Amino acid sequence: MEIPSHIRDHIETIARHEQEFYAKRSRRDKIGDAVARFAGSFWFVLIHLFVFSVWMFVNTAHLKGIPHFDPFPFAMLDTVVALEAILLASFILMRQSGLAKRSDERDHLVLQILLLTEREVSAVVKMNQQMADRIGIRSIVKDEEIKEMAEPTSIDSVAQIIQEHLTGE
Repeated sequence: MEIPSHIRDHIETIARHEQEFYAKRSRRDKIGDAVARFAGSFWFVLIHLFVFSVWMFVNTAHLKGIPHFDPFPFAMLDTVVALEAILLASFILMRQSGLAKRSDERDHLVLQILLLTEREVSAVVKMNQQMADRIGIRSIVKDEEIKEMAEPTSIDSVAQIIQEHLTGE
């Protein structure tokens, strides 16, 4: 199936915006994202299961020449795991913060496009109403709903009404 050129252009624009966003990230953000991505992988779980198993085995088994450096109940392992959890939580929060920032940027872009679209649609409705008037289609000219649609929507009014409904005032 061939994709129409205007759709391909939109896809390319979106891809370019995403690439620009990811290219602008700081080295710190890229490292944090990589750590968070790895921490969310199955390999991360497998490596930890292996390391913990070996740690417990070495510290409980009677192996010649290998001392128990962290005897049961594995206080050192508890400390290492707690420190790792703190660091991983920080990396994950950093990543979520970056994703939230990007999401906010997208939301602002979508809002701007929707506001522009609303203005353009209102203008088209108004032009259609004027054409209907010229060719004598009175039912369209007199239709109150169409008249309302031809007027620009007050975003501030809509936002206020939504806020009133959400807060129950």
